[in-house]
Amino acid sequence: MANHIAHFEIFAGDVERARRFYERVFGWRFEVGGPPDFYHIFTGAPVEHGISRGLITKRQGAVANGAINSFRCTISVSSIKETAEAIKGAGGTLRSAIIDIPTVGKVVEFSDTEGNIACAMQYESGLPMGG
Repeated sequence: MANHIAHFEIFAGDVERARRFYERVFGWRFEVGGPPDFYHIFTGAPVEHGISRGLITKRQGAVANGAINSFRCTISVSSIKETAEAIKGAGGTLRSAIIDIPTVGKVVEFSDTEGNIACAMQYESGLPMGG
């Protein structure tokens, strides 16, 4: 049995603000998942070796400052430039320039409206690691 990652979780001080950010930038769908401030996330149709489900819930403590000290998720996008503009337009912050990664594509690191750090990646077809 393969040990693939099954889902991801996003912790937010303001769950509704974070939900709107991910809906606007990435087109994700959210469904109420039980307790207040708890949603199931649907990123799209299930794909082999891809994570298509997640959770968003209220953060229980302060956002940690400094270096990344957890898993960092990368979101596949069709246009890195459009996504970078959408991140800024939705209240997020770019933490890096758009970086070209040989044999893969282009990536940008960002913070969402809640201070969570992630990356957006435009994989380039035809490259060895680009798909």
